[in-house]
Amino acid sequence: MEVFLGLGSNLGDRSARLAAAVASLRRLDAGLEVSPVYETEPVGGPPDQPPYLNCVVRLTTSASPRQLLELARRLEADAGRVRTVRNGPRTLDVDVLLYGDEHIEEDDLVVPHPRMAERAFVLAPLEDLDPTRVPPNWRERLAGGPSGEGTVRRIGTLSGS
Repeated sequence: MEVFLGLGSNLGDRSARLAAAVASLRRLDAGLEVSPVYETEPVGGPPDQPPYLNCVVRLTTSASPRQLLELARRLEADAGRVRTVRNGPRTLDVDVLLYGDEHIEEDDLVVPHPRMAERAFVLAPLEDLDPTRVPPNWRERLAGGPSGEGTVRRIGTLSGS
């Protein structure tokens, strides 16, 4: 199954945390593709958070959506993520964005990710990997959004990706 995962970090060595998560995911799919990395302002949560680094990965896997969610949580835990404040700063955030063309609605897993169409930090890197997966004119629609939802700045690629 073709799967897209969103990765983000705004604490510590952000780039190293993203690279470590990608390295772990590469064990599932040697052909994994990684988008360029974008820097974005936090959306929601407490004020004065540092900016995020975000990317999207595309992989092919036989893992179920539930197994991917468990893997995402394991990667976050390995990076020292502690869930204390909604939309708070985090060492690593891993979201299951798309699982093929499937629609999944469970208590703790909704795919496609329910807010991805509102988040430039997801749409910009997703567009780099597969432009058919993003809504047309999303940049214009999000450009004036509150809290910097539409503000993304491409900063390069992860080393080794």
